[in-house]
Amino acid sequence: MTRSDLADAADQYAALLATPGPSPADQPWLNQALHKGAAGTALLHIERARCGRGSWRHAHTWISHAVSGEVSAAPTASLYLGAPAISFMLDTAAGSAEQYQNGLADVDRHVAALAHDRVDSAAARAERGEFPGFHEYDVFFGLTGIGALLLQRDPAGSAMERVLTYLVTLTHPVPGPDGRGVPGWWVRHDPHRRESPQFRAGHGNFGFAHGITGPLALLSHAARRGVMVDGHADAIHRITAWLDQWRQDSDKGPWWPEWITLAELRARRPRQLGPHRPSWCYGTPGIARAGQLAALATANPPLQYAYEQALLRCLHDPAQQAKITQPGICHGHAGLYQTAWRAAQDATAPALAACLPALTDRLGRYARPDATRGSGFLEGNAGTALALTTAASNAAPTSGWDRCLLIS
Repeated sequence: MTRSDLADAADQYAALLATPGPSPADQPWLNQALHKGAAGTALLHIERARCGRGSWRHAHTWISHAVSGEVSAAPTASLYLGAPAISFMLDTAAGSAEQYQNGLADVDRHVAALAHDRVDSAAARAERGEFPGFHEYDVFFGLTGIGALLLQRDPAGSAMERVLTYLVTLTHPVPGPDGRGVPGWWVRHDPHRRESPQFRAGHGNFGFAHGITGPLALLSHAARRGVMVDGHADAIHRITAWLDQWRQDSDKGPWWPEWITLAELRARRPRQLGPHRPSWCYGTPGIARAGQLAALATANPPLQYAYEQALLRCLHDPAQQAKITQPGICHGHAGLYQTAWRAAQDATAPALAACLPALTDRLGRYARPDATRGSGFLEGNAGTALALTTAASNAAPTSGWDRCLLIS
């Protein structure tokens, strides 16, 4: 598809999402959610307004809808819900509109207080000898996502320092359910945040959205900006060493399991027989981007080459690519494209950039506005349209919307 075709497709999505619908009465929190609420859809109109493709009128309509109710700073608030989500949304808009700068200061105070409270809760949990859950540390619900926002809004603040220190601590081994060591990020539940017999002893997760590669990305972004705490570099090394240990090599290139159980950890072998869907949230693309960022943060060219080759081999494997069947950000073509585009900009060789036209074509083929998919950012129309906007311009997002994915 031509860039003009891609831009036209993005325009069609924007037209479909021109105005918010009524807020569901049974989900009063939905407006202030990035993943499937008005705050996430606002990102599309903010990006379009900032790059001159859309109007600030549309952007402001969605922003106003997102903040139409009381913004939550409850303990469950996160980068994707409540005060942090609103702060992220306003930050993407604030570069061009002073009115949004004024609204940010008050929200920032709530986010900093929330971060301190969440770190305190995590410390109390660790003191009790309990394992964390995704909600404590991951990108969507936890301190990694909140830390990504703080890195943008207040990198020198005490809240940022405490989040990074928490993540460093998370990389230290702790006694497992059987008394032997497990990684500090070993969670007590199954991959769906439920209790199930197979995961009675919890699991170790490799995914970007919920696993240890999200914290790796944040630690690496912070290090590249010179925002570091005691043990920072060692924590990055511990995570990359873990990824090295669990890297699986095949004739189609390296891959990593999505997660492992305690039995698999003790056997030092995953039950997963081959790579699953190659997406941002799980799979080689997200892991490879986090590993590439770690290599850049630690000035490790061999490590950078290894992760870029892993991504390249994945993108050249038709069997893996065929497993992507949806257009969206989380586990679809939009997220794969945006992740690969960001990795290509930092790559040492042009091979990754050479893969982008084929990814663009696949994104274009799957990207058709469909009201049944919803307006959301992660799995709905807004996220797909944002990736189309990147593909149409072949330029970094003006608003920085993909910082909430921690790939930039």
